[in-house]
Amino acid sequence: MAGGIGSRFWPASRTAKPKQFLDILGVGKSLIRLTFERFLKLCPVENIYVVTHEMYKAQVLEHLPELAESQVIKEPSRNNTAPCVAYTAFKLHQLNPAANLVVAPSDHVILKEAVFIEKLEQALTFTAQNDALLTLGISPTRPDTGYGYIQFDKQGENGIHKVISFREKPDLETAKGYLATGEYIWNAGIFVWSTKTILSAFAKHATAIHDLLNAPNGIYNSPAEQAFILANYPQTPKISIDYAILEKSEDVYTIPVDMGWSDLGTWVSLHEESGKDEWGNVVQSVTGLISNTRDCLIRTPEDKLVVIDGLEDYIVVDDENVLLIYPKKKEQEIKLITVEAEKQWSGKFS
Repeated sequence: MAGGIGSRFWPASRTAKPKQFLDILGVGKSLIRLTFERFLKLCPVENIYVVTHEMYKAQVLEHLPELAESQVIKEPSRNNTAPCVAYTAFKLHQLNPAANLVVAPSDHVILKEAVFIEKLEQALTFTAQNDALLTLGISPTRPDTGYGYIQFDKQGENGIHKVISFREKPDLETAKGYLATGEYIWNAGIFVWSTKTILSAFAKHATAIHDLLNAPNGIYNSPAEQAFILANYPQTPKISIDYAILEKSEDVYTIPVDMGWSDLGTWVSLHEESGKDEWGNVVQSVTGLISNTRDCLIRTPEDKLVVIDGLEDYIVVDDENVLLIYPKKKEQEIKLITVEAEKQWSGKFS
């Protein structure tokens, strides 16, 4: 899935070039490229599909030139994750009624890739043999309030556990309580299921989406597909796959895993996951004189001289026509700032 805007990474992530197409880690590769190369260890290139907004098709093919155009599934509107999963499932089911697939975001960081692949192979074997919806859950390392949680039955079999409930992002005390029980893991948004099973779940729990996207035989993977999607996809309810399907289904399972995961959703999460200097700063592409500065993330163009003194716990991002200097502890406000900038300057800075 590669259709999001990544507004919490503004101003580096913009509508025209969101974070999945950025080298946000400073390693010479975009996040979508890193994700693509990770999945090459699981399946051949012809089995990898990218679902994205139609405006990003050219960027997807620029970053992933190995893909054929038919492997880029284009959404005409942003309707959240449930419609995009249904569209993809219908399309792949018509190609192969026995298809078994992994649904994953294009912009996450996974440091322990061998563990990731091993658990996905286990999950794919399970969903090929069972009518099950499975999610990889992340073993929590701290009582984080920025993630949703999954409560699971600790009496699993071969590391696969029945899901009891999904919980929204908690406050700190609730998160501490979750960790104390040992029954909760982070929801990473990485799912495994067969097309048959997920389409049956849509028919049962999200009939509006199912009926709108259930095209007559021969439409998907034909020249008629685009016209059908243009007419029907924008009418689908804007809802996440978690709300539409997973929270309503009974046959949901999880595999708890420690794979060095981060959703890399904010500048602070990037600061946490990146290498730091002796003062706790993450400094990217900076030519500068930086003194008496601690626990900051500083990202500026290499050709601009930056002089900073006496700054602590701040985000500093200079990108094209926007300079952001903001306290890390208030980073959740950045998404709201992009909305305000859109109102005042009609997209000039978003």
